[in-house]
Amino acid sequence: MNKRPITVTIPGCILIATGVAALAFHAIDFKQSHALPSELVWISLVRIIAIVSGVFILRGSNWARWLALAWIAFHVAISFLDSWQKVAVHGLIFVLFAFLLLRPEANAYFRSRGKDGA
Repeated sequence: MNKRPITVTIPGCILIATGVAALAFHAIDFKQSHALPSELVWISLVRIIAIVSGVFILRGSNWARWLALAWIAFHVAISFLDSWQKVAVHGLIFVLFAFLLLRPEANAYFRSRGKDGA
């Protein structure tokens, strides 16, 4: 399978867009607040992970889809410290990503790309 299925394209693009937007938002936010530099590093790292996983999902790297699922699972976990609404939203996103990235056509795509050395 050479053509990337839409079930891979959608989450990959969402991850890239979310990571870039959140990185920009938090860069502005940190200029206006007096947050610790270590907070900036950790928050930026989480955003960069989203971008990296999105890019490599689009390139067909199997590890990237597992990184993406771990990334959103992390958000579900930390949402428990905030509100049930965030738990529900992140949980729904996790289920949607898992549904899209673990479908048979996605599995075939990642499997075929792995054999090509990607």
